[in-house]
Amino acid sequence: MVVALRLGYPIICRLVSSRTKSLGLGNLKPSNISLQNQLLHRPISSEISKQANFTVTYLINSCGLSPEDAKLAASKVELQSQEGADSVLALLSSHGLSETQISKVVKSHPRVLVADPEKTLSPKLEFFSSVGLSRVDLARVLSFNPHLLSRSLENQIVPSYNFLRNMISKENVVAVLKRRSWMFLENHSRNVMPNIEALRELGMPRTCISLLLAHDTQVLMHNHDELVQLVNEVRGMGFDLKKSTFVVALRALCGKSSRAIWNRNREIYKRSWGWSDDDVISAFRKSPQCMILSEKKIMRTMDFLVNKMGWSASMIPTYPVILCFSLENRIIPRCSVVKVLMKKGLVDENASLAYAVLPAEKQFLERFVTRYLSQVPNLLSVYEGELDLQDV
Repeated sequence: MVVALRLGYPIICRLVSSRTKSLGLGNLKPSNISLQNQLLHRPISSEISKQANFTVTYLINSCGLSPEDAKLAASKVELQSQEGADSVLALLSSHGLSETQISKVVKSHPRVLVADPEKTLSPKLEFFSSVGLSRVDLARVLSFNPHLLSRSLENQIVPSYNFLRNMISKENVVAVLKRRSWMFLENHSRNVMPNIEALRELGMPRTCISLLLAHDTQVLMHNHDELVQLVNEVRGMGFDLKKSTFVVALRALCGKSSRAIWNRNREIYKRSWGWSDDDVISAFRKSPQCMILSEKKIMRTMDFLVNKMGWSASMIPTYPVILCFSLENRIIPRCSVVKVLMKKGLVDENASLAYAVLPAEKQFLERFVTRYLSQVPNLLSVYEGELDLQDV
């Protein structure tokens, strides 16, 4: 209707002009011409306003957007009919997306409402399901990254999947989709392939490259020159390119935010617990994960080991992986058992921290619980958290 009005505008102008001459009005004054233009454009403006209002109303009532978000989304898309948008919402719902998740999708990518449900959206949804993404995971992925629905299935999504599948297992490709779905938005040949080739030339084995693809894809998406520089830095710290710890070290130092966390944790270990720079680097080489923990996790674990168990802070860099264990599920239960045994003189007070915390559960139970049950019958209850230390 809008187009028709615009096309008919010159004809209307000529009719008006002719009519004014026949009435002897002569040339219209500028003010009258302006009024004439306003009158002629009013139906067009009203139509546009009506369409915009319909879009905003639909986004609020059918998609659950707030008025502010609806106005913003309406600036990016104009709905022509309710039927088409309803079909899109029905399709998303049929693939497991909740109303909240659909609202997130529309808010972030409002043009999804004018996509063809059968020709454009359905094939992509079916593809993601066919490669092993569950309904629950698909809904989560799309609500987090709805722009997947705007990418070409043939030219972007399938080639990205095949590229990953040639390097890692089907299960790990699904893991990438769940955790790093933006990998399917990028041209993987731009950075990923040159980075993989560089790592191969430097001697990194396929297993480690596959580990990067499966769990730390963002490292391979990094700028090529910066990644090569980072690899050399990590090698300079004493990491072996052929071991999985090298991959974790790359992740810990790759990018500004990761580097900031690493620097923060270095200062925590040094300032709060008296570690030297050599202690930090030594701990990082043995267990790179200890440098990407949260400040709260570091402080709580160190406080327990040093202040409650009485172990020296300088001993912990020798076994830094202990810091990565769960405090509630592993460290406290085991240390509680050891503390009881020390109190009763059954275990040397200078017993190694690693001797108690590092072994697998079966080995720990045999070494510290089953062995002493005849002397301390309640020891298993202490380990399971059912009995306070003071009651033993």
